[in-house]
Amino acid sequence: MRPDILIAGQGLAGTLLAWEFERAGISFEIAEGGDNHSATRVAAGIINPITGRRLVKSWGVERFLPAARAAYRELESTLGIPLWRDVRVRRLFAEERERRTFSDKRARGELAPFAGTADEAGFWIEGAARVELPFLLDAACARWRAQGRLRERVVAPAIEASQYALVIDCGGIGGARNGAFDFVPWEFSKGEILTLAVDGLDPGVVLNRGHWVLPLAPGVAAVGATHEPGATEAVPTDAGRAALEESARALLARPFVVMGHTAGVRVNLPDKRPVAGRHPANARLGVLNGLGAKGALLAPSLARQWAQHIAAGVPFDAEVDAARFFARPSARNSSR
Repeated sequence: MRPDILIAGQGLAGTLLAWEFERAGISFEIAEGGDNHSATRVAAGIINPITGRRLVKSWGVERFLPAARAAYRELESTLGIPLWRDVRVRRLFAEERERRTFSDKRARGELAPFAGTADEAGFWIEGAARVELPFLLDAACARWRAQGRLRERVVAPAIEASQYALVIDCGGIGGARNGAFDFVPWEFSKGEILTLAVDGLDPGVVLNRGHWVLPLAPGVAAVGATHEPGATEAVPTDAGRAALEESARALLARPFVVMGHTAGVRVNLPDKRPVAGRHPANARLGVLNGLGAKGALLAPSLARQWAQHIAAGVPFDAEVDAARFFARPSARNSSR
């Protein structure tokens, strides 16, 4: 018997959504085309409470961080694999203006409770974490394949909606470009990451100044990520490699060897919020997308919103609901 709900895409959004549906006893199946260059496959899985040149707390971090930790810990127990690793971020000041920004914001309490001790070179960010995203995707894929829930093929959500009570598009850039939610002002940016052979790093510390260096295993680290707005092809470039090597030399101050170079495309929105909810003109279509660089933090809570919506009719938060864009006259016209 065909389940009521199809999840299109088994990246991070689709995986967490399926997990929440399984927990809630909601009937579903997943369609996944096997894109090994998806943003989730490339992403480092860093959860950093304070980000950007302006040193701002990640949106909703006080609310989303405990939920993310609980979800990944539960997945660890169920799947039998390590997923969550607590880390500290050593944020180094790029310039004097950044140092003054930190001092002012800390004095006003804007960075509490995540800003730790500071010195002239930088400060410590507490409460950060790293999620093993490839482990999660592989183990979840194996679980749902064994359960008979996984359909390993590419699907068009708007077409599949005639066969299911609800199709939820979690397809990342592919989903954003397929036209089902063409009223959403999707934005794209490419990020590149290098894998390094390097010794002597503290496994519990992420170094950050412009780019970050993340220890992955003894003798192995990653450096990333670049930000190329508007780029939609997940192709590594010489320019990206050069920029990351320069940052690695400055942050590490020790020899390293480049072992790998990957790229992925993030999906973002102009208001810096993700998108979740039903299509305002077609209730049989849903979406969970636009997580940007903060997917590891946001996906668990957004997936829980979907489960609560289906199980109890709970409305989506207005800040993430896809309907926030549909209200615009130009958006309504484009969806006709």
